[in-house]
Amino acid sequence: MFQKQKELQGHSGAIYTCVFDGEFLYTGSADKFITRWNLKRGTQDKFAIKFESPVYTMELFKHLLFVGLANGALHVFDLKKRIELKHFSQHKEALFSISSNPNKNQLYVGDALGNLSVWDIETLDLLVYLPLDSGKIRDIQCSIDGSNFALTCQDGTIRIFDTEFFNEISTISGHKDGATAVLFDPTSSEHLISGGKDAMLRKWNWKTNTLLLEIPAHNFAIYRLIHVGSYFVSASRDKTLKLWTIDLDFIKRLDSKEGGHHHSVNDVAHLNDSLFASVGDDKRIILWEKS
Repeated sequence: MFQKQKELQGHSGAIYTCVFDGEFLYTGSADKFITRWNLKRGTQDKFAIKFESPVYTMELFKHLLFVGLANGALHVFDLKKRIELKHFSQHKEALFSISSNPNKNQLYVGDALGNLSVWDIETLDLLVYLPLDSGKIRDIQCSIDGSNFALTCQDGTIRIFDTEFFNEISTISGHKDGATAVLFDPTSSEHLISGGKDAMLRKWNWKTNTLLLEIPAHNFAIYRLIHVGSYFVSASRDKTLKLWTIDLDFIKRLDSKEGGHHHSVNDVAHLNDSLFASVGDDKRIILWEKS
């Protein structure tokens, strides 16, 4: 089962987001820096970007790095050429979620007020801007086939859109105090799993808005859900990570006793089916490996 492999430190503020490009791990922090890490060596390399505002969210698409800041700015970098391609100010409030859709070459961006923008990744043109009046959009995830994407919103809803005309085709009242994380089930095109400020995990048939299963999973808000091999991982403000089967059977708890985080766990990145990274308010990056 998974255990701590390595710990990395270098940021001077809480780490909110992390992404992996197959070789390097990128982390974004309250210290306003994005830093790159060589995981084989366990060291920070010379690549670093300083911003005018804390880094809340990132997304990688091939050689492009999309960065969302606390002031609402969206930056686009070409990692091969090591240059900034674009700097957008479409959003006026903090960006909390960015997700890409490789099947459609689309980028989805959500902000603190519930505004959603959709971009063409090839041209970097804005396709649509939707003021949803939903409160903070904390997470955006695409379905496996790219035909839909789901948002988790501060008003407690999980909203599913199609990727052809960007119509809202399903709305689930999922979590009373706010929905915060979502994950499409890779084994069923009709199922997804959500997490909320209520610390609950819920499995849904999103096409019929039917609740299939619910589990009191954590003590505080669930901030991220990701697949790792045949499992999925939940990260929480309660300082823990937990491993589950796709049917919500509990596998293992990774906490400070396991060498884990001392404060909120904010994000998790899939490295391979036997390895993932977690980051948190304690300024630490922890690698977890399947033994």
